[in-house]
Amino acid sequence: MNNSKLKKITSARLFLPIVCLIAVLLINVIKTPDFFNITIRNGVLYGYVIDVINRASELVILAVGMTLVTAASGGQDISVGAVMAVAAAVCCQILSGGASSVTAYQNSIILAVIAALLASALCGAFNGFLVAKLNIQPMVATLILYTAGRGIAQLVTNGQITYIRVPSFQMAGGYIGKSPVPTPVLFAIVTVVIVALILKKTALGLYIESVGINGKAARLVGLNSTMIKFLTYVICGVLAGIAGLVASSRIYSADANNIGLNLEMDAILAVALGGNFLGGGKFSLIGSVIGAYTIQALTTTLYAMNVKADQLPVYKAIVVIIIVTLQSDVFKKFVANHRSKKVSVAAEGGQK
Repeated sequence: MNNSKLKKITSARLFLPIVCLIAVLLINVIKTPDFFNITIRNGVLYGYVIDVINRASELVILAVGMTLVTAASGGQDISVGAVMAVAAAVCCQILSGGASSVTAYQNSIILAVIAALLASALCGAFNGFLVAKLNIQPMVATLILYTAGRGIAQLVTNGQITYIRVPSFQMAGGYIGKSPVPTPVLFAIVTVVIVALILKKTALGLYIESVGINGKAARLVGLNSTMIKFLTYVICGVLAGIAGLVASSRIYSADANNIGLNLEMDAILAVALGGNFLGGGKFSLIGSVIGAYTIQALTTTLYAMNVKADQLPVYKAIVVIIIVTLQSDVFKKFVANHRSKKVSVAAEGGQK
């Protein structure tokens, strides 16, 4: 393989995300030789890979929304974990009718789901208003709900964990009928496909990139930068709500303190691992999805290495530092200068 082909491959946007994913998977294979073994037990797929894909479902959904927000506003929404808790609280509280534990729905599940998604959309709209209309830095604007969101969820559930012990409610976090594929995986796939189709079939993706690259220039060509940024935050809020419903279905309850806890950091890391520039502009949805699965595989690896849950953020922070450094313009210029020096030295040696 000549240098031009190698350079073309290494400069591809998905090169780094795929390399990171392969590296993490190889570590898992070394630690667990049967990591890729997949079997069917009691009619459902079983194996380490299936567990990684299943557990990453909520993160994939969050990463999709985080990608759009990052691309449009050049900042991140750190409230998505709290919004998940709010959506779960609203849904479960309506289904339980205010009781702490029920074995039958007290209200329509359709009503509960719609109310939960409306609540999460409202949270996204609040963040979008602060960022797009008031021009508050995204990290600062979303810090409000990051801090108050779980308190709001506690108020909705009256400070208690609300249990919905109904089999149909548990399907979203478990299995539907005789399907061997975990339902959260289906939610993640449908979410990615729908958002990807919208971005491809409409000009929304191009508008988001244009606003992220240069909002003032986008306004000069007729784009409503404020509305586009606002819309990305609403979409991010709705997707966080969907992730919250899936997470609450897994544990058939609304636990305001733990649902979505620290997932906002994983979503940001997934976007970074996906080769997306955290300062906004061009983005890769598939890259973020690969990044989300890489994060979950990394989490599985760390747990297998007996790393405690409260120590995980340290290792993930190290990964963030490495990825951001590799993406920085200063590092890229350093690599380019190093290569040019090697080429010049080689040319001088050849002349002699």
